[in-house]
Amino acid sequence: MFAVYAASVHPDAPLDGVAVGQRPEAVAPEGWKTITVKAASLNHHDVWSLRGVGLPAERLPMILGCDAAGLDEDGNEVIVHAVISDPAWSGDETLDPKRSLLSERHQGTLAEKVVVPATNVVPKPAGLTFEEAACLPTAWLTAYRMLFTQSGLRPGDSVLVQGAGGGVATAAIILARAAGIRVYATSREAHKRERAVGIGAHQALEPGARLPERVDAVIETVGAATWSHSVKSLRPGGTIVIAGATSGDAPTKAELTRVFFLQLRVQGSTMGTRAELDALARFLDVTGTKPLIDRTLPMERALEGLQAILDGEVFGKIVLTR
Repeated sequence: MFAVYAASVHPDAPLDGVAVGQRPEAVAPEGWKTITVKAASLNHHDVWSLRGVGLPAERLPMILGCDAAGLDEDGNEVIVHAVISDPAWSGDETLDPKRSLLSERHQGTLAEKVVVPATNVVPKPAGLTFEEAACLPTAWLTAYRMLFTQSGLRPGDSVLVQGAGGGVATAAIILARAAGIRVYATSREAHKRERAVGIGAHQALEPGARLPERVDAVIETVGAATWSHSVKSLRPGGTIVIAGATSGDAPTKAELTRVFFLQLRVQGSTMGTRAELDALARFLDVTGTKPLIDRTLPMERALEGLQAILDGEVFGKIVLTR
C-alpha cells in the first residue's frame, strides 16, 4: 500500500529520512480494526520522529502520522484516536505509563490504511468533512483537554493563548471563543496576530505585552520564552496549563515566589482520551465550529507539508488526502 514513512532518522536534517512509496498492507490482529484513510493531518510529532525522538532506529521503517479520519470495514465514517494504551489498562489512557502514539510503536496514519484497536475509533459527525475530522486527534484534542479538562475554565472566564499560529494554539483560540470564553493571544508576527483576531481572539498582542486584565488561565505550549509572561498574566488562583515547550524548558525566571504567593496552579496536559475526542467531535458538530486548515495536499506531497512545519510557515493544520 502507499505510505509516507521514516526510512532513517537524522537529528539535524529530519526530512532526509522521509520516504514516499509502497509498504506492506496493514493487517489487523484480533480486537483491532482496519481503517481506510481518507484524510490525515501533520503534526510537529512527525518531525520529532524523523529526528529520532521516541523512534529508535530498530523500529524503522515506520509509517508517520498520528491523525486520521476514514472508513472502517463496515463503511462507517470514523475518527482515529492516536493514543494506544496497554490492553490491561483501564481509565484515562493518557495516564498509562505504557502508552504510545501511533507512529511510535505501531505504524501510523500517513498511508492508505491504518490498523488500530477497535476502541480507538469514534464516530465522525456528518457535519465534519474527512479533512476537518483529521485535524482533531492530536492538536485539537490537546487544546480541548487543556481548556475544558485541565484549566477549570467556564463560559465568561478569560484565557491567554501563547504563540498563536501553531495547531494547538489556533485550536485553543477557536474552541475557547466557541465556548464563550474571553480570549487573548500572543505572536511575534503581526500577520499572525491579525489572523488570531480573525479566528476568534478578542485581542492579540506582542509576546510579553501587558494584558487588559489578568486572566483565569494560560494555554502554554511555547515554554521558556513566554513562561514569565504567562505567570505574570494570571489572576490570583489562576492556572497555567502546559503541553509543550517549543522554545525550551529552562526559563530564565521560574517565578516561584509569584506562584506560591498568588496560589497559582501549574497543570501539565498530554493529548486526550477517547471519550474527550468523542466529546470534541460532538462539540464541533453542535456549535458548527470548524477546524482551521492551513492547506490541503495530496499525501504524495507530504514532504512539502513537513517542510512548511519545519520552516514555521503554518497557521492551523496541514491536511493530507488520499
